[in-house]
Amino acid sequence: MHEIEYLMYLSSEQVDRLRVYAQKEKGEILEFVVQYEAIILDEWQPIVRYDTAHGFAHKDIIKPKGKTIKQPLFFETYNLALTYATLDLKLNWRQYKDSFEKEITND
Repeated sequence: MHEIEYLMYLSSEQVDRLRVYAQKEKGEILEFVVQYEAIILDEWQPIVRYDTAHGFAHKDIIKPKGKTIKQPLFFETYNLALTYATLDLKLNWRQYKDSFEKEITND
């Protein structure tokens, strides 16, 4: 079994990052976590997480007060789900951050 683990900064200020972890065997992803985090109110905050916890691939949208909205992913393999998760967060992290920050200011 091979483990993959890394951090990737998404902004030049290094206040937005992608945390990636996966276990792979013979080219097949067995489990993964891809999480977008941002520094908000001087702390790293998880904002969106894709993972395979609970035995299925899903997306967790994490709200400022800790509530999590779980959305299942319908891909044939974890390889496809991991690719989708990584691309979605690389392309859309700004929108996720904006939504998170708006919820903070509206509370």
